[in-house]
Amino acid sequence: MNADQNREEHIEAQLKELPRQPGVYMMKDETGMVIYVGKAKSLRSRVRSYFRKNNQTYKTQMLVKYIDDFDYIMTDTEVEAYILEANLIKKYQPKFNIRLKDDKSYPYIKVTKNVDFPRVFKTRIVKNDGAEYFGPFADVDAIYKTLDVIKDIFKLRSCKKELDAANPEAKPCLNYHIDKCLGPCIGAVSKEDYHELIDQVMLFLSGRQEELRKEVEKKMMQAAEERNYEKAARFRDALKAFEKLSESQKVMTDKNIDQDVVALVEGENDTACTQLLIVRNGRLIGQEYFILQGTDEESESEIMGSFLQQYYQQAAGIPDELILNTDLAYQELLEQRLADIKGKKVIIHQPQKGDKRKMIEMAERNAAQNLKKEDIRSKYEEKRTSGAVEKLGEVLELETPPYYIEGFDISNIQGTDSVASMVVFKNGRPSKQDYRRFKIKTVEGPDDFSSMKEVVERRYARLLREDKKLPDLILIDGGKGQLNAAFEVLQLLGIEDLPIIGLAKREEEIFRPGERDPITLPHHTPTLQLLQRVRDEAHRFAVSYHRKLRSRRLTHSMLDEIPGVGPKRRNALLQHFGSLAKIREAKIWQLKNVEGVSAKTARKIYDYLRENMRAY
Repeated sequence: MNADQNREEHIEAQLKELPRQPGVYMMKDETGMVIYVGKAKSLRSRVRSYFRKNNQTYKTQMLVKYIDDFDYIMTDTEVEAYILEANLIKKYQPKFNIRLKDDKSYPYIKVTKNVDFPRVFKTRIVKNDGAEYFGPFADVDAIYKTLDVIKDIFKLRSCKKELDAANPEAKPCLNYHIDKCLGPCIGAVSKEDYHELIDQVMLFLSGRQEELRKEVEKKMMQAAEERNYEKAARFRDALKAFEKLSESQKVMTDKNIDQDVVALVEGENDTACTQLLIVRNGRLIGQEYFILQGTDEESESEIMGSFLQQYYQQAAGIPDELILNTDLAYQELLEQRLADIKGKKVIIHQPQKGDKRKMIEMAERNAAQNLKKEDIRSKYEEKRTSGAVEKLGEVLELETPPYYIEGFDISNIQGTDSVASMVVFKNGRPSKQDYRRFKIKTVEGPDDFSSMKEVVERRYARLLREDKKLPDLILIDGGKGQLNAAFEVLQLLGIEDLPIIGLAKREEEIFRPGERDPITLPHHTPTLQLLQRVRDEAHRFAVSYHRKLRSRRLTHSMLDEIPGVGPKRRNALLQHFGSLAKIREAKIWQLKNVEGVSAKTARKIYDYLRENMRAY
């Protein structure tokens, strides 16, 4: 039986066992990589539909061609499936899904309101830690401008140290002396007054400047009546700053409600842009735009639905109204999800006339312009990387430019959980669907040379066996030692003519087999920068895989040590929460919601993790 027949029989057997419950399904390729995530009211009906020959779009035909296996998670409701789908798309970034480009990099403003003297700063990580988050922001400059305004108006602390205002030896920093900080470290401002300012900051970040202006005006008058003129002066200065800020904000409506205006404009090359206008209390306080990939052959309502699903899964605030320029797929599910997060109903409009339609048209114009900017940027980058590839071919004296590069790296800590990574760059750009990860099988201890030999042999012996295309260039992360180890394998396989180089980190020297002197290039040249990108990406991919394996080993080890938690409950906990950190953060009642976990066992898990987590 050949591989295709075996695959078809395996999939057919799985299809027969599919349940009729709602849930999420994950399509995988031959390497086990998740290439598509979808939700379903009935897993049986939805998943089976992919393997029917009729009524398939070209995109679905291409997806099915790559499917080697699939997995699924049952949920109790369609809303749960809707939420889980967004989480899994964010986690796996599947190539066949509509996905937010680089959504993990969007920053937030964090207010640590749960400490005595809170800080306000930029962060890219949102945690369930009691702090308040505002964002996400696509424009980092907007965050820095906002933080500068907050710093000027409220004079909050920017230091990271733990404060003890009762410490008589505490000394204020320069910011206090130049009137940029109120000096909580020396007790120059009380906790109560400081938290009043933090409440005002959160009003400010929520776009409620009018509410804030009235509140500050009231406190200024109160401070003046109490003859606390220094405090009254601070509030007076804040009022002046708010007036300037309000002058620069466009009035969109006379209604004091929060609105998000979202316009979708489709572009070329399988991309689209969603423009978001943020309206708070009737004033336009900011805008963001997001580039979406994988939109080819998808309807506008599907694209808009997918964007909003992913965006509001990570957004720190939900408006009262959503104003859109398209119909919306799964509108009822989104409305229910937003209402659950906000605690009250969120209205969704697709206006055809009036002021709201004018707001949509403004957003559409901005989206179209941003698509043009992205296209120009993309073409510039393509031209730049293409030139670097051709120049690299000249530097290495290759017969043809290395349009297809494979890069390798080894990662281990004191010889444990040794892994290797292989990344692929095509035309100077990463081709992430072609990346591969390897567990080292034949080497014990921290032996990078032997590990490199193993992974290079496994990779190219397989390519030769399956008669697949070899790369134009192999890049090894390391100097002569790692390079020679890999080259020995190529000689044994009879492909020593395959171009291979090593890139050493310290001096960024390029080594070739059999040559004593390295090639050195100026650090600012695109050619060296291309090699550095390949090397650094291989290193990042190897380290992330190593950490994942080590974390999984420690997680399983720790959960197995808890009395009453065997493999079945351990897997149920991990499937429900996703990670050991999330299990540790869970309350007892949340642990009890996991299948097979009683109240008594939930208490054991809760107590054990808090007593023993520091050891890990």
